[in-house]
Amino acid sequence: MFPTLTEAEMRERLALPTGKIRLLIDTDAHNEIDDQFAIAWSILSQDQFDLEGVVAEPYSQRHHKAGTLQAYDAISNGESTAEMPKRYVAIAQSMHDHGRSAHDVVFVDPDEGMELSYQEILKVFDLMEEDINGRVHRGSPDYLQSYDTPIESDAAKFIIERAMADDDRPLYIGAIGCVTNIASAILMEPEIIKRIVVTWTSSYPSYSPHHNLPSLNLMQDPLSSQLLFDCGVPNVYLPGYYIGEQLKMSLPDMERWVKGTSKIGDYLYEIYENNPLYPMFGMYDHFGRTWVIWDLINFAWLMNPDWVPSMLVKSPILTDDLYWKHDESRHWMREATHINRDAIFRDFFTKLEKAP
Repeated sequence: MFPTLTEAEMRERLALPTGKIRLLIDTDAHNEIDDQFAIAWSILSQDQFDLEGVVAEPYSQRHHKAGTLQAYDAISNGESTAEMPKRYVAIAQSMHDHGRSAHDVVFVDPDEGMELSYQEILKVFDLMEEDINGRVHRGSPDYLQSYDTPIESDAAKFIIERAMADDDRPLYIGAIGCVTNIASAILMEPEIIKRIVVTWTSSYPSYSPHHNLPSLNLMQDPLSSQLLFDCGVPNVYLPGYYIGEQLKMSLPDMERWVKGTSKIGDYLYEIYENNPLYPMFGMYDHFGRTWVIWDLINFAWLMNPDWVPSMLVKSPILTDDLYWKHDESRHWMREATHINRDAIFRDFFTKLEKAP
């Protein structure tokens, strides 16, 4: 079904990037606050990137809704929570203690998440005075249900168009959400496997024994996640736990290095200070807290691979119950093993001062 790269071709595609890179960003930009940082950094790095476009992925936190509401209602009614997941009990207890209702938390559906992300991309482009010019597209309104039925969104079509547009340079796709658009594009036009390199951040290292359910990027669309590891597309896998997770910032960091630098700097400070995920997780202050700016890892590896050391490994199998399984006969992928947090943020802060 899919074209197969020879081992030499795969190694060439997975070699450390050099020169100016053709880049397309695939993002659930409204879900968290890290995507906006990543898009801004990429726009500020166009001496290193030919930024060909940004497309919106669906996202949804609805899988947290039932557990949160059940725990909250039990606490509110004085009922036992002993048999309920401790995570949801802790969140619900915090909401209750702060006089907030879990029923006021908005858990968007995937189509809403995609549209909110599309609008967020436009906002970042506008704040940075960057020309949209056909470079921003809506993506899939839902997750992949079958490999026989790819979702033919504007984003998937745009990925195919840009992938096939250059015979000499591959298109690097910075995947910082679920990978529905990318999987659909591959199913629609398998030949793009020869033309793209996907850099994706999610979940645990491939050698980890842990269940991958905590990773939103991976668990939202299991079929697309499995396809990325199975189809033979050149894949640079950048684990969030515990590598991207080192990209933490505090509110004092934001006040000192981001706020007041530019229009986009002020916006990044605003969304950090008013983090949309805080209420969902029962968090109502910044005291002693940091937040992970996960998605910078994709573009850090592209800008300077020394900032994100990596190695070639055999692509794992992602099982239906979301564990890693290994088969040494599989094709190669590249996987990050460490990260230089300080070098990445120093570059980000330096460039931010030059933003409009």
